[in-house]
Amino acid sequence: MRGVTVHRPAPDGGPPRAVLDAVDADVPVPGTTVLWGPSGAGKTTLLRLLDRLDVPDEGVVRYRGTPLDDLDPLALRREVGMVFQRPTPFAGTVRDNLRVAAPDAGDDRFTDLLTRVSLPTDVLDRDADTLSGGELQRMCLARTLVVEPRVLLLDEPTSALDAEPTRTFERTVADLAAAGLTVVWVSHDAAQVRRVADRVLEVAEGRVRPRGAQDLEELEDQA
Repeated sequence: MRGVTVHRPAPDGGPPRAVLDAVDADVPVPGTTVLWGPSGAGKTTLLRLLDRLDVPDEGVVRYRGTPLDDLDPLALRREVGMVFQRPTPFAGTVRDNLRVAAPDAGDDRFTDLLTRVSLPTDVLDRDADTLSGGELQRMCLARTLVVEPRVLLLDEPTSALDAEPTRTFERTVADLAAAGLTVVWVSHDAAQVRRVADRVLEVAEGRVRPRGAQDLEELEDQA
């Protein structure tokens, strides 16, 4: 993205403020890039720009060199999948949820996906609303992966999970990134950044700047 500015209404009713201000940033491929910074810094806004769920007031966002404005949104979202902070199951079984994204896929495809996200294959016939929080988030991850995106966007996907399901989710995503998937992960948890990041973009005060590996210890100190 180049020269990206996004304004949001001020909480006190004053003039809109720039959540992102003339931001230039690149996401290398593959691997895991973490957008790190305090709550309200614009991390989620930046992530949503990458999937065209938000559009900038100024500047341009490109995917593989093409401005997002020139791409069909549905086609883009098959290439750039997103998992949100709160799991969003649909009514029905896990199989029903996976079929929402891929109506023509069969159980062989679904069981392979469940294995990739560290879920037992027998959950296919369970109602989605009976899954634990960690299981539900991994089901949502599988639902996103069923269309085989090139890029995976994660908006604080473990913020509501306990330590064990958080580590399971992190290991799952690490395996996906190692297999060639490009991951952009929003987190304000400095310890998590140290565990999952190949590279870090710090988002603060409307700006984005790279942080090197030598900065990761500092990030953990700020946790």
